[in-house]
Amino acid sequence: MQVSIEDKRKEITNKKINKNKGKLLNNIRKCWQLYILLIPTLIYFIVFCYGPMYGVQLAFKEYNAVAGITGSPFIGFDNFTRFFSSYQFKQLLWNTITLSLYQLVVSFPFPIILALALNQVRHAKFKKLVQTVTYAPHFISIVVLVGMLNIFFSTNGGLVNEAIQTFGGESIYFLGKEEYYQNMYVWSGVWQNMGWSAIIYLAALSGVSPELHEAAVVEGASKLQRIWHIDIPSILPTIVTLLILNCGQIMSIGFEKSFLMQNPLNIGISEIIPTYVYKMGLINAQYGFSTAVGLFNSAINCTLLVLVNKISKKMGQSGLW
Repeated sequence: MQVSIEDKRKEITNKKINKNKGKLLNNIRKCWQLYILLIPTLIYFIVFCYGPMYGVQLAFKEYNAVAGITGSPFIGFDNFTRFFSSYQFKQLLWNTITLSLYQLVVSFPFPIILALALNQVRHAKFKKLVQTVTYAPHFISIVVLVGMLNIFFSTNGGLVNEAIQTFGGESIYFLGKEEYYQNMYVWSGVWQNMGWSAIIYLAALSGVSPELHEAAVVEGASKLQRIWHIDIPSILPTIVTLLILNCGQIMSIGFEKSFLMQNPLNIGISEIIPTYVYKMGLINAQYGFSTAVGLFNSAINCTLLVLVNKISKKMGQSGLW
């Protein structure tokens, strides 16, 4: 009897699988042009995202260049144990988490506020001017941005220090003091990316029905009331989705900017896991160890992504899946 029940279950499962395959094939036949357009994107992800995952096995091996990745001796979790027991582990983790959370808390709301404000502007030329001015910094490279910070905050003729001295203060070497590093990192990022990040919220706001605003105006609602009760609820799914994605990248804060802003005076706060992986892997050639540290970093990101997505769905909001 048990065998027959199991056979029936397998038969039902196979029928469902065959049915889904049939639907997929029919969809491909109907929309084959769209699937062809999808091919370059799939190739990109396979080559640059999934292909490099072959090297993840280095995290569990003592890499030998002659033997290669596959032939290198297996050492289990020794690389992870070495990282967790190192004197730098706590400081690296603290620096990465505090900088990432600070950036998330500060930089996430500003594009939303900018988009909501621009959506209320009725002067078309002024609106386009503000949009252009705010998202133009996004196209400045990180190297140029850090160079600008060095120039503006320089103790030798820097604009900020010149202003401080004009009002009777003393010149400050901002990039050499640990207490200023995170502020400079985060707020320069807000200036650079705020306008560009606001584009997706403006696109979401363009889908809000004008009839809702017209009805609210008839009822005597102010602009702030319309923003609070119409605009924000309309773009809330977009906000939640982007928040989940940002939370899933908390540990993947930009390597280039941190590395370029580093110097011997602020290394205690500017050394984060991505810069540490770069130094251990490419400079010190400790490939297995650096891969283990990077894998640990990615595992935390993946865990946070799943956790935040579950919390969002339990709260009745939209999720990624």
